[in-house]
Amino acid sequence: MRRKKGLDSRLYACKGQLLGWLYNENDPKTHASEIAGGIANLQSPLALSDVYLEIGCGKGQFIREKALRESARNFLALEKDGNVLVTALESCGDLPNLRFIAGDALYLSRALPPCSVREIYLNFSCPFPKKRYTKHRLTHERFLRVYKEILADDGKIFLKTDSAEFFDFSLCSIAEFGGRFNLVTNDLHNSDVAGNIITEYEALFSSQGKKIHYFEAVL
Repeated sequence: MRRKKGLDSRLYACKGQLLGWLYNENDPKTHASEIAGGIANLQSPLALSDVYLEIGCGKGQFIREKALRESARNFLALEKDGNVLVTALESCGDLPNLRFIAGDALYLSRALPPCSVREIYLNFSCPFPKKRYTKHRLTHERFLRVYKEILADDGKIFLKTDSAEFFDFSLCSIAEFGGRFNLVTNDLHNSDVAGNIITEYEALFSSQGKKIHYFEAVL
């Protein structure tokens, strides 16, 4: 994606919603302590000890709708691509119970304390189909170790994808990690799962006749 015009200034204009940057340790934009401090210093409604987190929020359609429907809950969204994140920030700036982080999920435990996240949402994450990119999949063991650290003891992971291969990989990865599944379906839209929020990709893939794979897991 071509860098959007005025991206830095647009991101800065959303600094009230954007808590900070969380990339690799050598990146000058990495400010994990500032992110943690920013969350901790916020008054209600966003509390550090009770967070609902989307990883890879894209343009923010899902997390915005979640925050609107569940206004008593505290939502946090992570997005790696600033070009995409700025759209989410600009469309969600009016929600007091939603904040954002720009960065990489691998470093979430540097900004969020142990057991602070109630639920993690992985919606149509990049499947990285080539084997040499396996470690970049958001359900690879190296990410699961991070999730395990920040999730509450009974915290859940919710995953949706159109990729059967990525879905099967995720099932195996979580099972091998010692997790368990509360619900698994290969056809979400013809299941009895209630309250589903249809994302932009979900609508696109469904219109193409693709089935949506879904699970709820506990690590």
